[in-house]
Amino acid sequence: MHAPHLFAIVERYSAPAQLFHWLTALLVIVAYIVSPGGSETRIYAQANDFTRGLHESIGISVFTLTLLRVSWRALVSPPKSPKMPTWIEMGAQLGHWTIYALLVLAPLTAILGAWLEGHPLTLLGLGNIPSPLLPSRTLGLWLADLHGWLGNALIWLAGFHAAAALYHHFWRRDSILLSMFPGRDA
Repeated sequence: MHAPHLFAIVERYSAPAQLFHWLTALLVIVAYIVSPGGSETRIYAQANDFTRGLHESIGISVFTLTLLRVSWRALVSPPKSPKMPTWIEMGAQLGHWTIYALLVLAPLTAILGAWLEGHPLTLLGLGNIPSPLLPSRTLGLWLADLHGWLGNALIWLAGFHAAAALYHHFWRRDSILLSMFPGRDA
């Protein structure tokens, strides 16, 4: 007897959906690692200009990829999931839509927070985008703090998402994990 997921035909996500997923995951991890973090003084210190610019550029890329990914998902249905208990299906749906929300809200709070604090948005290779908003330092600082919390929540939820995919692969022995990998079916 063989494991069902090793030889069964696996319904996979489309190549663009896989690209959006893995590129977003990589960029979120890199953005989290290179974030200067800390106080406004630390973040906007001249010594952190490149790191901040890199973090902001990656954040804009994540935001753009997320909008493209959600648009793609609205046009192209994901593969049919294997049978599983209702509570797992509902948890997966909640988890996916929460991740999408965090992928939109984390960059938005960063952009609005910086602009309301009176700082331009720095995009490497393109320069600075000045704030079109009237300054509101208190609100800007609050949004910057919220951005940090949302970024941490995103990393934790993404880790749980990865653990759930491994659970499906090794314990449930279904095709959930394989559906997000490119490959040839047997």
